[in-house]
Amino acid sequence: MTHYVDGFLLPIAPEKIPEYQQMANKAGAVWKEHGAIAYWECVGDDLDIQDMTSFRTAAGCKDNETVIIAWIIFSSREERDRINAIVMADPRLNDMCDKENPPFDFKRMAYGGFKSIVRHE
Repeated sequence: MTHYVDGFLLPIAPEKIPEYQQMANKAGAVWKEHGAIAYWECVGDDLDIQDMTSFRTAAGCKDNETVIIAWIIFSSREERDRINAIVMADPRLNDMCDKENPPFDFKRMAYGGFKSIVRHE
């Protein structure tokens, strides 16, 4: 069985991570409640690998930023579309962060949907 994965990469200032973590915790619970198989949010730790493009570069980080990489796993693209429509209409999502001072710049977030091609568990 293949899965469908929504992936995210975003730059964030380290001092904003606790606020972001609270928001992500709530968001993950909402996605899982509505049918997502798994929800992961991870903060950059070992990012400076010699002779490779760093996630900081890929995310367009400023000097004082690190990255968050996240993914949500769904059973199929159809389920992803159905679940995301429900989640985006869930009022709890609108109340998660201060719209005037969000923990990260939404316009700098990379997002996309991915078909799984290899899976080991």
